[in-house]
Amino acid sequence: MKKNTKDTRWLVMTALFAAIVIVLANTPLGMIQLPIIKATTVHIPVIIGAILLGPLAGAILGGVFGICSMISNTVAPTLLSFAFSPFLAADLPGVLKAIWISVGCRILIGVCAGWLWILLMKIKLNAWIALPVTGFVGSMTNTILVMGSIYILLAQQYAEAKEVAVSAVFGLVMGTVAASGVPEAIAAAILVAVIGKALLSIKNRQ
Repeated sequence: MKKNTKDTRWLVMTALFAAIVIVLANTPLGMIQLPIIKATTVHIPVIIGAILLGPLAGAILGGVFGICSMISNTVAPTLLSFAFSPFLAADLPGVLKAIWISVGCRILIGVCAGWLWILLMKIKLNAWIALPVTGFVGSMTNTILVMGSIYILLAQQYAEAKEVAVSAVFGLVMGTVAASGVPEAIAAAILVAVIGKALLSIKNRQ
């Protein structure tokens, strides 16, 4: 009976976090306006869900994030939507690349965050340190995998979309990581620490 109750609670909590991901992905709440750029917050419930519920839940939540990204880039395409929507790809390799970038990379956010949290708990790291570290790493996992995959798999198309030489793509990718990825990771570290600590306290009292 206890196992069934635990499994039901896990399913309910995973579904709740998935709903939060969907809301953030489809509203302005999914963006934080920083002085220079907008930082996404959609990956934050993925990371927190992975911490509270484990890597499997993190993978599911990351998948939900990825599917939302795919849909968004399909129905409201932007300059670089070809990298995230298989429906905008010209051939089968392009379809597979877009699926990997939009969904595969996002699944790994939850997997990496979940297993990192387990490792940090095994070495008995204080939660106030482990939470921001997991938040930062989870966020950078998203940025590095997505931008790295675009550079490796779609450098030519990225250069054409930006109207630059292929040789300039690496610099543009690194610029995005520095200008957008790092602020997002810092925001994630802070939010995961504050929200995660509160939710862990509630979980530990149950």
